[in-house]
Amino acid sequence: MSDYQKVLMASCYRTLVGLMNLFDIETKTCWNVTRREALDQIESCEGLGDPACFYVGVIFILNGIMMGLFFIYGTYLSGTQIGGLITVLCYFFNHGEATRVMWTPPLRESFSYPFLVLQMYYLTYIIRTSNINRKYYIALCLSNVAFMLPWQFAQFILFTQIASLFPMYVVGYIELYKFQKIIYINMISVVLCFILMFGNPVYLSSYYSSSLLMTWAILTKRNKLQRLGGSELNIWLIQGCIWWFGTIILKILTSKILGVSDHIRLSDLITARILRYTDFDTLMYTCAPEFDFMERATPLRYTKTLLLPVVMVIACLIFKKIFRDILSVLSANTYQRKQLLENGELVFHTLQLLAFTALAILIMRLKLFLTPHMCIMASLICSRRLFGWLFNRIRFENIIFGILTIMSIQGCVNLQNQWSIIGEFSNLPQEELLKWIKHSTRPDAVFAGTMPIMASVKLSTLHPVVNHPHYEDAGLRVRTKIVYSTYSRKSPKEVRDKLSELHVNYYILEEAWCIVRTKPGCSMLEIWDVEDPSNAANPPLCSILLHDGRPHFTTVFQNSMYRVLKVN
Repeated sequence: MSDYQKVLMASCYRTLVGLMNLFDIETKTCWNVTRREALDQIESCEGLGDPACFYVGVIFILNGIMMGLFFIYGTYLSGTQIGGLITVLCYFFNHGEATRVMWTPPLRESFSYPFLVLQMYYLTYIIRTSNINRKYYIALCLSNVAFMLPWQFAQFILFTQIASLFPMYVVGYIELYKFQKIIYINMISVVLCFILMFGNPVYLSSYYSSSLLMTWAILTKRNKLQRLGGSELNIWLIQGCIWWFGTIILKILTSKILGVSDHIRLSDLITARILRYTDFDTLMYTCAPEFDFMERATPLRYTKTLLLPVVMVIACLIFKKIFRDILSVLSANTYQRKQLLENGELVFHTLQLLAFTALAILIMRLKLFLTPHMCIMASLICSRRLFGWLFNRIRFENIIFGILTIMSIQGCVNLQNQWSIIGEFSNLPQEELLKWIKHSTRPDAVFAGTMPIMASVKLSTLHPVVNHPHYEDAGLRVRTKIVYSTYSRKSPKEVRDKLSELHVNYYILEEAWCIVRTKPGCSMLEIWDVEDPSNAANPPLCSILLHDGRPHFTTVFQNSMYRVLKVN
């Protein structure tokens, strides 16, 4: 896991505050908030001089710049500024489906995703343009690295790019020399990330890295491969099978060799989803709402803003072009083969649309890739290459105005709903807990509990904790599994002994976690029954601890939400 983005933001914050203090310029405004009886006054601040405001402000600025990039991207792809306008309007009209930055700004995807948009824009430019300046390849490499470093799932998204580009090379939608350079740039990006992450082998054992190596091998031996099959179609199928099965085999081998087969990746979650495989680790992810299947209401919401119908029409026209192209190539039409290069970026975006659709259906959280990409594709409604035959019969402006009018009916309603959500955060039970920890326990007392509360304990009290919300790390998963055994059916003594081995002094038990159930099979007790069937007949340990955990645990603090157990 990378913290480069946080280090960079911290450096910018210190530099800004230092300069403002040097010139005696106020950077924040603070005031005391008087709360109801029995609650202490608290200080509240706003302005870039406040660390939290600076942190959120930088994320919002980055995502605001991304909207300008969307306009440029849509304009370039469609060939008209109206296409860029449609992209931006579609994004805002479907804002609730396109991002989570307004609810949880510090998410890694909030740092990472804007650089994917930049990366795809450069890639589109490279695919479309004949003579490419070296600086665009360098920009592609840097945007690759900026996308991958902050977010552990970025590698799988880049794998879908290679999976889209490879069939384009096979059929002839992209020149060989250009495709080779793109592959080399991606390889350099992986190596740079590997170095910047101080030799973390996870980058080298991903499907993304394996697909790059497999593609490089096929390009190196392309002349021999072309002699294996007789017809053009056979050559395509041979290369496709070698690439697909070779990537899977190479990924498995590199994972075993580098010893990172126990890391959770997006590909593992998708595999578990497809094969209906469940264990403790996969259920911890797939039981979360954001990792569930796409909601049935999502396509309906896309339809109400006209985004889905517009994109479907565009995709159908492009697939029609692809079908004709393939038939022409198979019939050895040399002229038509040259014409393929003119449609390269359209084919790329359509294949990416298919990949993002599949990912979003399997994992709802990945709508953040599908929805913005649909907005980019919607800009092609202005493309004369696709709709020139229609624009010659009906005025172009009338068609676009009609589409935007229908989009805005539901789009404006969605915007009003977004703007109407106003509230404030308040969690008095947690505040009581953190105050008790800060004033009633030793600074070196070690705490354990659920991952969300552990993040708050570490941030607010600076006490050592044994687990935190970075579940992708194998060692941390092992510790978290031990910590979560208090919600299983194991014996109090067994759990106490395991916690003692981790040097835990206090355990924070949350009563809600004993009974909460997001969907069938997803309560902590049901998850543990899958993982630990030998104890399925025993009573829930959580109920025992809530009643009386002695002699192994002693309750030292309790309120409406939390109970702190001292590990005896």
